[in-house]
Amino acid sequence: MDANELIAILKRGEDSKLQFKETVKDPGKLADEMVAFTNSQGGMIIIGAGNLGEIKGLTITEIDKINQHIANAATNNIRPSINVITENIEVDGKILIVVHVKEGINKPYCNNDGAFWVKSGSDKRKVTSPEELQRLFQSSGKIYADETIIEDTSKEDIDPLKFNDYFLRAFKKNYDEIDHSLESLLEKLHLSRKGKLNLAGLLLFGKQPSLFRPAFIIKAVSFFGDSSQERLYRDSEDIEGDLKSQFKDGMAFLLRNIRKTQQGQPFNSLGIPEVAALALEELLQNAIIHRDYHKIAPVRLFIFDSRIEIISPGKLPNSLNIENIKHGNSAIRNPLIASFAAKLLPYRGLGLGIINALKVQPDIEFYNDEEGEQFKVVIPRPKEERQPGKHIP
Repeated sequence: MDANELIAILKRGEDSKLQFKETVKDPGKLADEMVAFTNSQGGMIIIGAGNLGEIKGLTITEIDKINQHIANAATNNIRPSINVITENIEVDGKILIVVHVKEGINKPYCNNDGAFWVKSGSDKRKVTSPEELQRLFQSSGKIYADETIIEDTSKEDIDPLKFNDYFLRAFKKNYDEIDHSLESLLEKLHLSRKGKLNLAGLLLFGKQPSLFRPAFIIKAVSFFGDSSQERLYRDSEDIEGDLKSQFKDGMAFLLRNIRKTQQGQPFNSLGIPEVAALALEELLQNAIIHRDYHKIAPVRLFIFDSRIEIISPGKLPNSLNIENIKHGNSAIRNPLIASFAAKLLPYRGLGLGIINALKVQPDIEFYNDEEGEQFKVVIPRPKEERQPGKHIP
């Protein structure tokens, strides 16, 4: 980085990836800042700058001492320890230290007191909820939400018909033709442990998943107008059941609440949905399969006069962003659910869902809300055009 680049960065002000400090005297406090960056998306700490980006500078003695603090913080005050890169950059005769902190691959990181920090805008905050801590573990591949054991469940909560339908598709025979009990098969397929179902087993084959996880449903509303604040709706449904049922009923809700148009077909032909059904299929199953099940919240389907919104809990995982998902990059957040979905839904798991949706519906918009921890897809609806009719003589 050269002086001009640093000046441009200082002018931008602090944000979730950038922090300014006039000096550093306490390695412990510096470690907290590094923990917040490495548990989030990484960033830079610029030392020798005021809160508003004013260039203060550091003396040679301060530079030597601060570099010792940086090394001490990264090695001895953070668990597991991290590697950082520092640059001493001169601007208008004044020297500043730029500390580059990468996003960690061994999340979650904590300080010596066992406190976990993450970035929240330009500030940091301590992680206190077990759910958020689980998400940090998940982001480094150490724990997956769909493997979570659901207490008070057993094989009795499995719908044998649903399970047998999958077994026939996957193994070409009924499960009771195998020399294993249902309980043993569930364990071998990693859907249960010690007689208790995990989240994947419950959501894929459970009789009534919402009895145990009432938030893991789809809330669907078709509104009048273009705002949910108007509180008037045409249709509303809480869509429960296993994931296959949620997908089927979610698609039914979408298709019955959008227009079908003739689009040049003969009079007796069925209408064609104003929004490509294939795009809706790909986007809805992505929301169900790849949502963050550490977040206790439903998937939401909102239909307005001008658009359709599909909102799934959880921001994009790991290093994914909107541009690379459009090119087929993917990260499987719920590997168990994804592996079974290939036999239960029109899902291939090849990372092509977004690409396929954009091919048939190029005007789809994506919003990765990192602060709100949700991912929103917006599909514009075409304006309704009314043509004057003709009287039949």
